[in-house]
Amino acid sequence: MKLSITTPAIGGILYLTIAFFLAAYFAFSAIQGNHGIFKRIQAEAQVEELQKHLNVLEIQLIKMENKTRRLSDNFLDLDLLDERARKVLGMARADEIIIN
Repeated sequence: MKLSITTPAIGGILYLTIAFFLAAYFAFSAIQGNHGIFKRIQAEAQVEELQKHLNVLEIQLIKMENKTRRLSDNFLDLDLLDERARKVLGMARADEIIIN
């Protein structure tokens, strides 16, 4: 029985080809897959944007809590009450100038 020289070369080439395509697939998945680098960068940017939005909402919440406290029964700010009543009713005193 005679051994062929080309058989091991084809097997090696086939093995290297499969290994190359597997490596390329995993590299592609690591970069652009569902959990890849690009998705991570996008998620981090979204987290940063949402954090900024949260900070704005927290400031608005603090302002609303302050106004609510100032209009409560325990601590009534008459100037704020007068301002809100005139704004809601659309009224002004005779000595006031209204600027919109």
